[in-house]
Amino acid sequence: MAEGERQPPPDSSEEAPPATQNFIIPKKEIHTVPDMGKWKRSQAYADYIGFILTLNEGVKGKKLTFEYKVSEAIEKLVALLNTLDRWIDETPPVDQPSRFGNKAYRTWYAKLDEEAENLVATVVPTHLAAAVPEVAVYLKESVGNSTRIDYGTGHEAAFAAFLCCLCKIGVLRVDDQIAIVFKVFNRYLEVMRKLQKTYRMEPAGSQGVWGLDDFQFLPFIWGSSQLIDHPYLEPRHFVDEKAVNENHKDYMFLECILFITEMKTGPFAEHSNQLWNISAVPSWSKVNQGLIRMYRAECLEKFPVIQHFKFGSLLPIHPVTSG
Repeated sequence: MAEGERQPPPDSSEEAPPATQNFIIPKKEIHTVPDMGKWKRSQAYADYIGFILTLNEGVKGKKLTFEYKVSEAIEKLVALLNTLDRWIDETPPVDQPSRFGNKAYRTWYAKLDEEAENLVATVVPTHLAAAVPEVAVYLKESVGNSTRIDYGTGHEAAFAAFLCCLCKIGVLRVDDQIAIVFKVFNRYLEVMRKLQKTYRMEPAGSQGVWGLDDFQFLPFIWGSSQLIDHPYLEPRHFVDEKAVNENHKDYMFLECILFITEMKTGPFAEHSNQLWNISAVPSWSKVNQGLIRMYRAECLEKFPVIQHFKFGSLLPIHPVTSG
């Protein structure tokens, strides 16, 4: 035991200078359903869910318009996303017989595939340049699939993993938490919505009316956390058009609802049954807890989603090391 006591606390070993780390190109490790056990026991799973929950806590009770610190790294990430947005404008949809899955998306994606490392290098300082190829993989995985021209919660998870990796190498810090969600992730959502609309992307692995949403999940988790202890907005209000129109600029959850109502026709209870059911939950904290449970069960513990997840040195497949 005495030996163990002399070891540095786990935090300091985690923060070993990343420059000495051997970065690797992330690859798939979950090939069959029984491999899911490896994922659930992995350091990657623990770190990923820990990251999601830390941000969930960080934005609790705060509006998008809340005053928060914006670091240089955050500004650079927003600039990166602005570039992706500009490329959509430069790559208009092509005329084709099929209504869905516009092939111009593949042209847009090819540009990202080619430029991803250069884009990530604008965010990562030169002394951490060795990390760029590893981190860039998660960016490429986060915008949809160019073969199927679809997008889903697995792609969204890759973007969260991209941000998690930037935290692990010290590019993003603890005091960037609110800006990670409100500025970076929110901008990412805007770009993804534009992609989905412009190229009529298919929902990946959609459960149709029984899923929470065709494309996203995390903004519902973080967005419900924002609304915890709100003086007057209750879960029942998000199916009220007036409440959504008046408050969507302050709350991610309501912004998601607005996007759904723009994209879908017919009664809300029919096209978004799960969300309709959630509007009957009495408090936002209960909604938040329920969505976290649902995210674990419906996304993180589903083989069709996790089979595409990639593991490297920053999000490793090895079992959690107790420290």
